[in-house]
Amino acid sequence: MKKDGGSAFPSCGADGCGPTGMKLRDYFAAMALQGIKSNDELLKRIMDSSNLPQQELIAQMAYADADAMLAERSK
Repeated sequence: MKKDGGSAFPSCGADGCGPTGMKLRDYFAAMALQGIKSNDELLKRIMDSSNLPQQELIAQMAYADADAMLAERSK
């Protein structure tokens, strides 16, 4: 099981604070996804070098970036 980094946006309410909602790994992947999808030149280069469907390749790249961010945070 991959480390997810815990909650990206922990909340505090009448019952105290606790982890809720999106995990940090998913948040990091979403941020990476924005960068990847906004760069048409990068998309063309990576699609020319892969036989995976575009959506699958982009998702893999986004989560690889997220995993690298989590690894760096834990140093």
